[in-house]
Amino acid sequence: MAAYWGVLRTPHALRVFLPALLGRLSFGMVGLVVLLGIARDTGSYAYAGIATGLFGIANVLASPYRARWVDRRGQRLTLNLLASAYALSLCLMALLTGLAAPVWSLLVVATVIGVFPPPLSAAMRVLWGSMLSTPALRTRAYSLDAVAEEILYTLGPLIAAGIVTLGSPSAALVVTGVIALIGTFGLTSGSQSRAQVVHPQVATRADRPIRQPGFLSVLVAIAGAGIVIGIVEVAAPAFAQREGAPAMSGLLLAAFAAGSALGGLVLGHREWTTSPSTRLLVFGSMMAVLSGTLVLAPGLPALGFGLAVVGFFLAPSLVTGYLLADHLTSPAVRTEASSWINTAVNSGAAAASAVAGLLIDARSTGTAFTVGAIAAVICVAAAAPGLLGRNRMPTEDLSARPAAEDRESAR
Repeated sequence: MAAYWGVLRTPHALRVFLPALLGRLSFGMVGLVVLLGIARDTGSYAYAGIATGLFGIANVLASPYRARWVDRRGQRLTLNLLASAYALSLCLMALLTGLAAPVWSLLVVATVIGVFPPPLSAAMRVLWGSMLSTPALRTRAYSLDAVAEEILYTLGPLIAAGIVTLGSPSAALVVTGVIALIGTFGLTSGSQSRAQVVHPQVATRADRPIRQPGFLSVLVAIAGAGIVIGIVEVAAPAFAQREGAPAMSGLLLAAFAAGSALGGLVLGHREWTTSPSTRLLVFGSMMAVLSGTLVLAPGLPALGFGLAVVGFFLAPSLVTGYLLADHLTSPAVRTEASSWINTAVNSGAAAASAVAGLLIDARSTGTAFTVGAIAAVICVAAAAPGLLGRNRMPTEDLSARPAAEDRESAR
């Protein structure tokens, strides 16, 4: 762990990293608080799943535009505006659930919430690139950042479930918005964030990430991981609810995120001899196949263990996807490239969340796990030809590039 502490001792690192973590804690809470708030208000996991799906779809569609806006207008203005709108939308959802508002209004507000989450992960990666001068340090920083984010997704559901249990879903929605607001303003008030250069230029169509060979295959494989995420985020709380222990939903999702954090640590410490495209196929395949075994869980402890095992392959899949996105695209569009990785994950998760709610109401959580696993396997299989065609890519640090180039690009 000494290598990670070396990264954190970089001047100004903790000043921006800590508030960025606080703000991102909100993203570990929001899915569960929206799901539980609407499920309790309407009495239907189908409506709750659809709302979660709409949130995800809006987040997917808006993600590239938010990333471009940050590049062109700067972190301070853009992130502060987005965080304010995000927090206000969550407060509006809290008000509507407290008033037993019509279902259509809840679905509309869930969609609006998905438009505004500030891209704090992207902003933090830009700051890491500006603070660290060598590829090795940046690689450690990205690994640390990924693991820390998974820890937040461990704590987020626990905190959210605790607030819902001790208070109400409405209170949890408000707290989620406030946390995002405080973290974002803390990040953007730092000198490193204020010093970020604005890039108003627009890349040509030929430079767009989606047009680069192999990039679409990466997105398809990553979408498979997103499908598993979406199924788990709806089916695990529903499983806990039907076992008569709704408060355990947070622990189940925490187990999933904890497994992912452990996988990220292993990825960062090991030296790999295989190409990243092959690693993505292996990680994605393991995650997809193992998620299908969750249908066999006889109770909450077994499901929690199974979720941790499945989650072990999540962070490695995502980190490898980000590294491939960096390698396959030019510096001028790396912000957009990384946002496309997020878009692929969120697209899979959003579609799976909506379908999972319907399957759970009509059949069972086991059906949701089975269908999700099959869909994820299909994604990995479809991506395999394109990824295997990129096997000549270097096996070493894919984020290795000149420091100036890092400062001119962003995630």
